[in-house]
This record gives sequence, structure tokens and C-alpha cells, in this order.
Amino acid sequence: MATRMNEKKIRNKEMRDTRPRAEARYIRISPFKVRVVLNLLRGKSVNEALAILESTPKAASEPVTKLIRSATANAEHNQGLSRADLRVAEIYAGAGPILKRMQPQSKGRGHRINKRTSHITVILDTAKESN
Repeated sequence: MATRMNEKKIRNKEMRDTRPRAEARYIRISPFKVRVVLNLLRGKSVNEALAILESTPKAASEPVTKLIRSATANAEHNQGLSRADLRVAEIYAGAGPILKRMQPQSKGRGHRINKRTSHITVILDTAKESN
């Protein structure tokens, strides 16, 4: 049994993605609203993506800007990559936990309000590797 676990551990280590990444979890904005902004950034260079976010008047642009800057800092510090060579390889938003609230209605009823949260992930890659 131990040998099977060791084989699995080695296989997982080989398959691990070594590209620089950053995650923001439990962001209090709906993933549907975040995805509108993320669709603008896929495949762009980091500098171009930050310029797009700066001029985008959406609420999701602020946390996404922070996230891309964090992933860039991870790439520069941990792997010694240059910021000019980086591009957004993958960027996606998944649903986080939903905060459920009640809105009182007439005749003793209540309607539920779902306050959605997002988990946003950015994976960067060098422009040279992708071409």
C-alpha cells in the first residue's frame, strides 16, 4: 500500500503546474459579474490587461487588478520572470459560498436574497513558451 501511495505522490509532483498563479477567495461579488471582466483579459499581456482594467468601470475590476498584480509579483519573486514577458494564460471565476438573507414581504411572508461570493484564479505564462 505504501508503494502505491509513493507512486501516486511522484506522479502528482510530475503533473503539478509550475506556472505562476494567484487566487482570491470569498470575494463578495457574483461570479457572473466577475466573468464579464475576465473575458476581456484572457490571452492578453499583463501590462495590457492592467491597462484594460484601469479603464473598465465595473466593480470586479478592482479585485481582479489586485489579483493580477499578486500573480505578477509571485512570478517575479519566486521564479525570476520578467513582467514584460508575462501574459494571462488562464483566468476564471468559480462560485463561492452563498450568504442567504431574508427580505420581509407582506402577509408574513419572506423572500430569500442570495448574496453570492466568488473564487477568482489567475495563471500567468511567459509569452515565449506559448508561441
